[in-house]
Amino acid sequence: MKATMTRPRRRSACPGLSAPMPTGDGLLARLLPTGTIPLAAFTALCEAARAHGNGVIEITSRASIQVRGLGAASAPPFAEAIAALDIAAADGVPVLCGALAGLDAEEILDSTSFAKDLRRRLAQGALAARLSPKVSIVIDSGGAIGPDAVVADIRLPARQGQDDVVFEVSTGGDDTQAFKLGLIAPTHGVEAVIRLLDVIARHGREARARDVVAAAEGGKAFSSAISEVLLSRLDSRLRGNERIARSEIGTFALRDGSTAVGIGLAFGHADSITLQRLVDAADAAGAAGFRTAPGRTLLAIGLPHNRAPAFAARAQDLGFITRSDDPRRKVIACAGAPICASAHIASRALAPAIAADAGAEFAGTIHISGCAKGCALASSAALTVVGTAVGCALIADGSVRDAPFAVVSESELRVAITDHVRESKKEAAHV
Repeated sequence: MKATMTRPRRRSACPGLSAPMPTGDGLLARLLPTGTIPLAAFTALCEAARAHGNGVIEITSRASIQVRGLGAASAPPFAEAIAALDIAAADGVPVLCGALAGLDAEEILDSTSFAKDLRRRLAQGALAARLSPKVSIVIDSGGAIGPDAVVADIRLPARQGQDDVVFEVSTGGDDTQAFKLGLIAPTHGVEAVIRLLDVIARHGREARARDVVAAAEGGKAFSSAISEVLLSRLDSRLRGNERIARSEIGTFALRDGSTAVGIGLAFGHADSITLQRLVDAADAAGAAGFRTAPGRTLLAIGLPHNRAPAFAARAQDLGFITRSDDPRRKVIACAGAPICASAHIASRALAPAIAADAGAEFAGTIHISGCAKGCALASSAALTVVGTAVGCALIADGSVRDAPFAVVSESELRVAITDHVRESKKEAAHV
């Protein structure tokens, strides 16, 4: 069944601690951790999620933490409890660092102090009020794992130059698709970001960097804003900066000789009681705390190397993902109906069966979105399923914004996906 889809309305708000967002199961609050969350603080977070919400905690694709089921009366005390833990950035323009920033044995620049300076500068000015709540900044330290796949308005990945470390500034996309502007010294990084954000703000309250780049002379507007601090517009100064893609699931060496172990939350969520058991396992293994990572991942920090396997085994027993090839990693799903009031299909409830049916066989990612907003994944997927008023729209090699090749009922969805996977394998075999 062929169908057309209208372009989804762009979301214009983010559910911060100070302004939680209404959903189908109450209010949703989001917080962006700024570093390692000590185990005691993570326990307090779990307790607060149960006391003030419904106990469901999510890790997003951008490494934020979401707590669901808050109420109008319980949201303020929840925000106060989290603020007292001092684990999250204040509401405002999100500044995202690599998951192991400041700890990674392989990173070429410690971005934590730079991020702190940038957040302080943003908090002191009025620029954030002129920007869309969706505008974000990514800083990459150049370590073993980084936010390469995270889409951001401004990106500053650290690169090794001929004589020193520089930032390669780009706008509007992930690490491969963003519009590259050139190289700057880290000492000019904060000022460059402020100037680039000002360019976005001058295009309107709803503007994003990709809109500016798409406009006539848009790229030139960004380049002109930082022309005084650009070292080069070319990549010829860089050497050997290609990072081999690596999953956040696994074991990573830290600078102090300890280990980090990344485990995934199946479809991005867990209940607070199970997470508390994970905290207990981390404590027993000698971990210092947790960090969140892109790809809906938690990293246990500071484990002695010889205790990492025991922690991973316990995490697996609790239902967490401990292998990068786990079929559940292939399926990205939003909360869906009835949890989300906007959703037409029960995305998260459908995800386990779809992962079991197709996850191991399908080469690419399957994105299941309850509606046309695409909250769980902003970019393209090998197969995207969108819940609509008339059924489940199937989109090949695209995003929720693209036209579907078919629309099927929810009861027909698993068969339709299995058929698509089979046909995709046949096509790949004949290439």
